[in-house]
Amino acid sequence: MSNVYEKLVALLDCEGAKYRVIEHPAEGRSDLVAAIRGTAPGQGAKAMLCRAKDDGRSLVLAILPGDKKLDFKMVAEAGGLKKATLASAEEAERETGCVIGAIPPFSFSPDIRLVVDPGLVENFDEIAFNAGRLDRSMVLNSADYVRIAQPLVKPLCV
Repeated sequence: MSNVYEKLVALLDCEGAKYRVIEHPAEGRSDLVAAIRGTAPGQGAKAMLCRAKDDGRSLVLAILPGDKKLDFKMVAEAGGLKKATLASAEEAERETGCVIGAIPPFSFSPDIRLVVDPGLVENFDEIAFNAGRLDRSMVLNSADYVRIAQPLVKPLCV
């Protein structure tokens, strides 16, 4: 499987994004990795792969502030699904190429719809996220993130 971290660096460089890379001990929990990065917990882009409960095929990568909780009704509404549920760890890894906690806020698959909560990109000039690996983070300009990733911006939090 191709390296998601390398894909991210290539994409961001190609698009002229303002970002920096932080190497750190492997960590997947939002609160702990925020302390390591020196960023606010709400600045962290928590990526959660969700799937349709009825057909199980429709996928939504929900991106929310690291200090918030996901509302599955809002995910379903944003993704055009009847009901949404969290994908299994195995399914998330298979679909994104990343372990849980390392999934970046980008979709490299046409099968995964990308939705970001406005609280993440409107409240901070920069977002922070694990960049395809648990031991490497990126801090990326929020406007560059929206321009490059082109997510659907819809409320997703409880």
